[in-house]
Amino acid sequence: MRQRLVALVAALNLAFVDQVIKEAAIVRLKGHGAVEVIGGLFNLAYVENRGCAWGMLQGQVWPLAAFGILALVFLVWKQKSIFGTAVLTPAILYAGIAGNLLDRLFRGFVVDMFDFHWGLNHFPCFNLADAFITVAAILMLADEAKRLYLGRAHGKR
Repeated sequence: MRQRLVALVAALNLAFVDQVIKEAAIVRLKGHGAVEVIGGLFNLAYVENRGCAWGMLQGQVWPLAAFGILALVFLVWKQKSIFGTAVLTPAILYAGIAGNLLDRLFRGFVVDMFDFHWGLNHFPCFNLADAFITVAAILMLADEAKRLYLGRAHGKR
């Protein structure tokens, strides 16, 4: 129970930071062009994403919000069996889901602002919540790879 509580409190704090950054993007970037941060590589821009990853499922606010709520409830409910004793990974994942869920529920879209590009190649604009979800997924994959490697090293399958 303590693990869940620690993960939830950490997630709330991270989701708050995500929302503060999104509000700053709205105030500073909305209605203005992209702000070049690193020439030829990184801009800050205001983008309203009315879908999900890479702009898929455009205009499906309520189905995406419902999926976010269900995912969050399921992950918190099954936290121990999914994440074991880890606290950092679930906290980061919960924060990412909650950050984008709050946008969908209260704005009707997700605010994105991090804009990376290299020449003519352009990576879809994203936000801190998206980065949280990506980092959590990488941590989960690394943990699973470690578990599989250690299992084989000890003769387990």
